[in-house]
Amino acid sequence: MLRLSPNVPVDDKSYREKLNSTRVLHTPGGAKVLAYWLLSILLLAFIVMFLPWQQNIRAEGELTALNPQDRPQTIEAVIAGRIAEWRVREGQLVKAGDTLARITEVKEKFFDPNLIERLKEQVAAKEANIQSKEQKVLALRRQIAAMREGLTLKLSQTERKIEQKELKVESDSNKVLAAVVDLQVAERQLTGQQVMYDSGLVPLTKLESARMKSQSSQANIVDARNSLDASRQELLITRLDISTLEAEALDKISKAESDLYATLADISDSEASLAKLRNELANMEIRNQQYYILAPQDGYLVKAHKNGLGETIKEGEALMTIMPENPQLAVALYIKAMDAPLLDTGRHVRLEFDGWPALQFSGWPSVAVGTFGGQVQVIDMVDSKEGKYRVLITPDKKDEDGDWPNELRLGSGVYGWVMLDDVPVYYELWRQLNGFPPSLQSYQDAGEADMGSKEKGGK
Repeated sequence: MLRLSPNVPVDDKSYREKLNSTRVLHTPGGAKVLAYWLLSILLLAFIVMFLPWQQNIRAEGELTALNPQDRPQTIEAVIAGRIAEWRVREGQLVKAGDTLARITEVKEKFFDPNLIERLKEQVAAKEANIQSKEQKVLALRRQIAAMREGLTLKLSQTERKIEQKELKVESDSNKVLAAVVDLQVAERQLTGQQVMYDSGLVPLTKLESARMKSQSSQANIVDARNSLDASRQELLITRLDISTLEAEALDKISKAESDLYATLADISDSEASLAKLRNELANMEIRNQQYYILAPQDGYLVKAHKNGLGETIKEGEALMTIMPENPQLAVALYIKAMDAPLLDTGRHVRLEFDGWPALQFSGWPSVAVGTFGGQVQVIDMVDSKEGKYRVLITPDKKDEDGDWPNELRLGSGVYGWVMLDDVPVYYELWRQLNGFPPSLQSYQDAGEADMGSKEKGGK
């Protein structure tokens, strides 16, 4: 204070405590502690901002199988029928080829129990019919060949007759010439005898004899000419017989060939009918095998979609569901379209399964508890549902938590974190506030890779 009295010292601290105004202006001790804590937190937060943070893509999905054949499948009835017998129960382990159920027919077309035997008899009868028609074809071919040979022989005989007739015509022509010569000689003799008779040198008898000889020569000429005309007529008729013979023979051959081709057509129709019968027989044999519903692979019978006996089913209707025995498990995560370009096969994934308590620090996967490792195996090229892309995750054998629990069941829910690149914490906060996609560097690397591939292609 003023210290006016030199003999009485004044204690500043005690004096200040006695004054109310000084007590109000005094800083409380708790505030100082709070200030120290806030300053420490700010300093720690500032330091944390520069710590590495592993970016990730969060997604939900379900447990499935990697191979389509390992996923639950429905066993469908190939043919329509009525359930006659169940040979398994739900939850039972079956082997491939085991009989699951037996059905009976519901279509009147297949009611006959001896239908296959009857179809076999029809096939045998049709085969015998075809064989008989084939024998008929052989007989017709032999008949046609015989007709052609007979026609050849008859034509040869007729040609010989024509040669004979031509020779006869030539002989008759020579006879006509000889008769003409004889007539000329007889007329000369008659003229000579007439001159000599008129001169009284010969008697009337010789004249009459010469006259008779001349008349006989004239008659011979007429006979020779008649014979020549007859021979020529016979030659013409024989030549006409050749055409008639050929026409008749060709008519018979054409008729036989018509029968042959008709028989061949019947054989073709019969073969078509036989093929149809064989097809029907094969279909019926296969249909009989479809009366027994068989297990396509080893697995557990999950659920029967039809109950009881006597219930009818349609073609292609689901009868039961089977779950393969040892499926190769995989996780199907559904990623947003914005994050799909950042993924590639082989990316590490942390998984949390329903029923397994877990604590996951997405930015620091090393401190996660209860999660399991995996890697990206398949990325769909098209969206699966609601604009999201399906990603199949398989166990990561390199990860210490890569072995998934044996108790997992297909269809259970899964939460996953696909791990990307490491970035500072402040960058991750800035990205989240601005709504940017994670791992911007991946886009740049992909763009550079595309540019490099285009340049190489251009060169």
